[in-house]
Amino acid sequence: QVQLLESGGGLVQAGGSLRLSCAASGRTFSGSVMGWFRQAPGKEREFVATMENGGSPYYADSVKGRFTISRDNAKNTLYLQMNSLKPEDTAVYYCAATARVRVGVLKAPYQYDYWGQGTQVTVSS
Repeated sequence: QVQLLESGGGLVQAGGSLRLSCAASGRTFSGSVMGWFRQAPGKEREFVATMENGGSPYYADSVKGRFTISRDNAKNTLYLQMNSLKPEDTAVYYCAATARVRVGVLKAPYQYDYWGQGTQVTVSS
């Protein structure tokens, strides 16, 4: 059974940092595109960052310069380092992965096949 399990969320003050992890199990995602999305209450799920295997990262404008996506294929794990957090970053954060080897910048939720259950990030002002 394929599973993506996020961790690392929590409550932090504005300006603080958090590091999210997404541990994959059930198969390897070394050839897949993996990404992070977030969803705030009453809003649609939005793209945060994505990374091909061995490719360059790509970020939403709202997080560029503050967030860093990385992956460790040996551990089958995806990370999101979030610095200089703002109250508007408050949301449930989801990791996602494609089932097949893909290339390109994938920013739409429908382009991903596997999803984690999400981890809550709350940034207080």
